[in-house]
Amino acid sequence: MNDSLIKVTKIAGMAFVGSLAGLFIAFLCRLLIARNGTEADYGVFSLAYGLLSILSVIATLGMMDGVARNIAYARGSNDTTKINKFILTSIQYGLLVSTLLCIILFFSANLIATGIFHDAALVFPLKVLAFAVPFSTMLGIMVSVFQGFDNIKPRVYFNDILRNSIFLIFLLPIFFLELSFTWVFYALFASFAVPCMIIIVYATKRLPSPVKLITKLSFDPITKELLFFSLPLLGVAILSSVLAWSDTLMLGFYKSSVAVGLYNVAYPLAAFISSPVFALRLIYIPVVSKLYAQNEMPEIKRNFSILTKWLCAATLPPFLILFLFPETVISFLFGDAYTPAINTLRILSAGFIINNILGLNGETLVAIGKTKFIMWATLATSTLNVVINVVLIPPLGIEGAAIALITAMTSINIIRCLKLYSISKVQPLSKNLLKSMFTSILLISILQYILGNFVTVVWWMLPLLLILYYALYGIAILITKSFDQEDITMLMMVEKNLGINLSIIKRIIRGFL
Repeated sequence: MNDSLIKVTKIAGMAFVGSLAGLFIAFLCRLLIARNGTEADYGVFSLAYGLLSILSVIATLGMMDGVARNIAYARGSNDTTKINKFILTSIQYGLLVSTLLCIILFFSANLIATGIFHDAALVFPLKVLAFAVPFSTMLGIMVSVFQGFDNIKPRVYFNDILRNSIFLIFLLPIFFLELSFTWVFYALFASFAVPCMIIIVYATKRLPSPVKLITKLSFDPITKELLFFSLPLLGVAILSSVLAWSDTLMLGFYKSSVAVGLYNVAYPLAAFISSPVFALRLIYIPVVSKLYAQNEMPEIKRNFSILTKWLCAATLPPFLILFLFPETVISFLFGDAYTPAINTLRILSAGFIINNILGLNGETLVAIGKTKFIMWATLATSTLNVVINVVLIPPLGIEGAAIALITAMTSINIIRCLKLYSISKVQPLSKNLLKSMFTSILLISILQYILGNFVTVVWWMLPLLLILYYALYGIAILITKSFDQEDITMLMMVEKNLGINLSIIKRIIRGFL
């Protein structure tokens, strides 16, 4: 197995564990809010959080991916003189734009809340979270700087774990003491402010390339290089945020906070399916950028195919749990009041598994510099998402919003895959992936038919079914002989690094080779 794939999988493994811990804590926070507030309260929280996320993305000017990629590319080209300038530019411009957006959101909160979403309860949350915009922006930029040096620990520690843990720590006394729901937004503000201040101190001591902060803005050739590379990514980031949050915002416009609350029960559960993708992209872009700078396209093609296969194997069983048993999952976690979201969960889950099966296509295009194409493709699909939302939300509600999102997500993935293949012959769907995936679905369908006739599935059975689904996927790989050399090497690495004796598994695999 090549060195770059080993690096991606090792670091992504840590990122996945960290992001999984962060997702779990964030999920507990949402669970507390949904259980202790009304559906309308949860809807207001989701709307406010969505607007904060969009403004934070705008404030970065696309430099979260841009600075990580350009630092990695400069390292691959041994051009160390640019690195300090890339870091300084991202900090200066991110701080300037985020401060301006903070002021704009604070003074326009009443107009946004009552004029657009027709909900006066949204005014106070927006004013509080306006002050979170600079902290959220700087936190995102700082972890991206570290990513450029192949270091994802700051993102895991400060963004995934610490930020969500602080939110949870502040939420617990709020609900235990039965304080006003408005205190939730102070807690959310603190969850961005505290990690941001800590990571700034951490960066002054731990950055591989120390930076001397200069208050005067510059616009020299190196600054232009970063900004011109990143601005198309800003368009991509904004449009991706629109893609992710337009369903929530348009439900708030066309329906009510209650509909927003129901939708945002289904969405985080479905998005969990793509958590390995989010973990992989943290290190994938810098590593592939260095490979591209070194003209290692065959290695990029192989890594893309193998990682897509592993993504499918890791996420198909959780998808099937959510798709086949949505009512059991939602009623156990959130209560019967949220069960109207079961079909929405099914639809969204299908969208996220398609996203996984088509691989890290957008990240690969960023690494090889095709940012303008990504921007235009994202614009087209975001527009499609908004149009479908306009058509389907009024008659279908949250199901219409889910259909719009899955259509847009699938469209953009197909467009990016076609572009990637046309310029580099890189494509995600290997023969071994397809054989194992379809065989496992067949085996699980047989199991599901048997269960449907003899067993009523309740919540405590779901973990057992998840383990069984993974076992059936493993059997599918064996009987179809869908092995790649990298699979065997990865097994050996796991055995060596974790100190686990996998001799039984190796004998079984040897019998099918």
